[in-house]
Amino acid sequence: MKIARCTDGGAPFWALVDSEAALVRPIAGAFADWGPALTRAIAAGRAAAGEDALPIDGPARSLAGVRLLPPVEPVNRVVVAGANYAKHLAADFGLKTPPQPIAFLKAYGALIGANDPIRYPPLTKELDHEVELVVVIGDAAIVDGDPLAAVLGYAVGNDVSARDLQRSGPAGIGMDLFAAKSQDCSTGVGPWIVTRDEFGPGSPQLRLTLKVNGQVRQDASTAEMTWDVAQLVRFVQARSSFAAGDILFTGSPAGVGQGTGVYLEPGDVVEASVEGIGTICNLVGPRPGA
Repeated sequence: MKIARCTDGGAPFWALVDSEAALVRPIAGAFADWGPALTRAIAAGRAAAGEDALPIDGPARSLAGVRLLPPVEPVNRVVVAGANYAKHLAADFGLKTPPQPIAFLKAYGALIGANDPIRYPPLTKELDHEVELVVVIGDAAIVDGDPLAAVLGYAVGNDVSARDLQRSGPAGIGMDLFAAKSQDCSTGVGPWIVTRDEFGPGSPQLRLTLKVNGQVRQDASTAEMTWDVAQLVRFVQARSSFAAGDILFTGSPAGVGQGTGVYLEPGDVVEASVEGIGTICNLVGPRPGA
């Protein structure tokens, strides 16, 4: 099933999406009110029962009549795992795979919806793209033996990064990931959550693609991840506990501007896609002062 966070101009709401009929059915309450129970139903192999138990609130609405928001509430955290594709590290950064995952937080204010414009940050001249599989945690009761049991589903992400700011950290201190990854209104997430039961057991192996103005820049598979979804969830959980509704970016494959020297420009149309989930399409806005 597909679950989106939407607005029709008023307060944001969650909705069950029927993409074939182009309809959304509003769900009553916040994610914490129904997300954990639905996640547990999926983990127990009762996805249909979980869907039937969702607190549907009112008649269906047209999908075209709502704006798709990032599928995460402001109370939740945005966790980013990096250095998770060996080819990306070698080709784009000239680095070897580290001995363990790398994780950090992204500011919620960096997020935009599936079709929102990307704000061109005033401090950068090297705006880069990174298509990623995004994990949505549905149940805070993480089970160490089976971290996937806590996953409600997956979304598409484009972890837009300011590479010159990323490299601007003082010598001996390291990369400035906060400046690089948390620029306001820059990171697309969506278009919705596709629940885990749609992908079968284990960490999903899905094709990732990113196009700029129709030209393919990234094309890979999540099967190439150094650490799979379960390993990343376990790694983060051991350091800082997840809450229901948190999201986790899982790293990006090779082909980013850091390696090619071709960065995003104002007016570029950026399409990030994950097989079985969908596509987010974001227009890069003007440079400040232009």
